Amino acid sequence: MREQRTGLQRQLISVVAEQRYQRAVHTLLTDVADTGGGEEAVTRALHGLTGLPALVEDRFGRLRSWSGPSRPDPYPEPDPVRQDEMLHAVAREAGPVRIEDRLITLVRRHGEILGVLALLDAGGEADEHTVLALEHAATSLALELAHMRNLAEVELGLRRELADDLLAGTDTASAYARSEAIGHDLHRSHYIVVVQWSKRTVDDSFAETVGRAAAAQGMRSLLTRRSDHVVLVADARPRARALYEALTVETGTHSGAIGVSAPCDSPNGIPRGYQEAQRALEVRRQSREGYGTTFFDELGLYRILGPGNDYQQLEAFVHEWIGQLIDYDSRHHATMVDTLTRYFDCGGNYDETAASLAIHRSTLRYRLQRIRDISGNDLANVEDRLNLQVATRVWKIVLGGSG
Repeated sequence: MREQRTGLQRQLISVVAEQRYQRAVHTLLTDVADTGGGEEAVTRALHGLTGLPALVEDRFGRLRSWSGPSRPDPYPEPDPVRQDEMLHAVAREAGPVRIEDRLITLVRRHGEILGVLALLDAGGEADEHTVLALEHAATSLALELAHMRNLAEVELGLRRELADDLLAGTDTASAYARSEAIGHDLHRSHYIVVVQWSKRTVDDSFAETVGRAAAAQGMRSLLTRRSDHVVLVADARPRARALYEALTVETGTHSGAIGVSAPCDSPNGIPRGYQEAQRALEVRRQSREGYGTTFFDELGLYRILGPGNDYQQLEAFVHEWIGQLIDYDSRHHATMVDTLTRYFDCGGNYDETAASLAIHRSTLRYRLQRIRDISGNDLANVEDRLNLQVATRVWKIVLGGSG
């Protein structure tokens, strides 16, 4: 009888200790969540409860927080295939899963995987108390990460709305107040940067890629997107090729172009800056080297041919100098204007022009002579040559290659 009472007392003591431990875990992690300490506070608490190194990774395997010893330096780059396999393996189980030397659980909110929480347990020390602490920590962290994501989405939306309004034109006082509320200093000079990549869909993912690359270059910016390009309202002028080269690495392709405006000293100048950036992008796209970065304030003649000029006057100028060639091409399905444009693009070099047109040198000579005959202009005359070159560029870039 006494032995039964002793056994029962031990069971009661064990139950009470278990309940106290559960309450302690719950209280500690609830306090962590209430104070908004983020991933570091959760891993620190989990390490304190279990004595094991605790870590948080995002769903792609990148480290976000580590508490305790044995942290790898540098942290290994994630393998996307192995990461997906691991996520599926853990998702199939009801609780934490041991994979190699880690005890892993997913941080989920409404079925969506927000991250991975794990304990480093190389010695196999984890018991039911460890599992309990890990599960409670995952629940606490899910609330924290979901809250952080909601805040980030709200801020992103506010920043995008402000960028859209600045590009369209908005009240200066309101713009300053709104930018201050989201922590962006709009009082500094800004540059409008337009980014277009021919082999990338302009969705939120690409916009994030552009924003991340710009931030890595030290550019603080407001970001938005259009149907075929991303727009940055940036507080710094991109270094010559740095942003373009960073994006070629991020996208895995060189098929992109960037247009950058002249500096905008107040919100009132931003709509004009947006036009300038688009003009710079257009010039880059139409140029012989269609990929890279073009700055509006380095365009020279093309600044004169920018938005807001009298297109009727430009069309009249084009038709005065190459109108006969345009008509000839239309009637005979020929390419005299394009040939002349390429000739000027190649600096008057016969071999380069012929190669770019994929024709023989003698064919090029014949075409240039026909151009002289049809237009009545002399390519050897400095004045004629300048006006013809300007006319071909206006025809191609401003008028879209049509007349």
